[in-house]
Amino acid sequence: MAVAQSFVGNGLNGKGSPRVAISLGTGIERWFAVQVRTRWESSAALLLSGKGYQTLLPTYSAQKRWNGRLRQVNAPLFPGYVFCQFDTQKRLPILVTPGVIAVVSQGKVPLPVDDAEIAAIRTLVSSGAPVEPWPFLEIGQKVRIESDALQGLEGILVQFKGNHRVVLSVSLLRRSVALEIDRASVSPLGPVRVGAMDTIGPHRLLSEVVA
Repeated sequence: MAVAQSFVGNGLNGKGSPRVAISLGTGIERWFAVQVRTRWESSAALLLSGKGYQTLLPTYSAQKRWNGRLRQVNAPLFPGYVFCQFDTQKRLPILVTPGVIAVVSQGKVPLPVDDAEIAAIRTLVSSGAPVEPWPFLEIGQKVRIESDALQGLEGILVQFKGNHRVVLSVSLLRRSVALEIDRASVSPLGPVRVGAMDTIGPHRLLSEVVA
């Protein structure tokens, strides 16, 4: 699957070592994830850019059915979100932009995206490597196996083995057995957290993208 990219703005201005911190309004512009209405990602990014903000909307090439035909379209890599650089003390113009729902926050405090995450996302989509959104998996999370041979079995994710393999604990006949399986063969039970940005730290965003 080919990759397309859409960067609105001029890029990162931040300098120094990357870190995750809670922004209390320091007068410094940081990158934040802005939650937007469904299918408003492009419009919101353009409107924010028109207000003078630097925005980042990474996209990928996907197939969508339209009038009975499959067509290649550019879809957001993080559906429902646009990245925007701004000073939290002056975020009102962001919040009143059509399509914008909220700035991702911890409590009532906007939570900045780590600079390393933004740089990594830009590098990834600029590389031309095939990427697409992927459900975020956590150790201890309950998952369902989707592969043909083990279709429907449920287990607990206990370990990651590299980028493509996971180890599950599966209960059979009241006994627990360890099973190593391809990561693409399991899906999380409960809400799928594609693009969920309730915590944003080093490598957090890239764990929701498969290359």
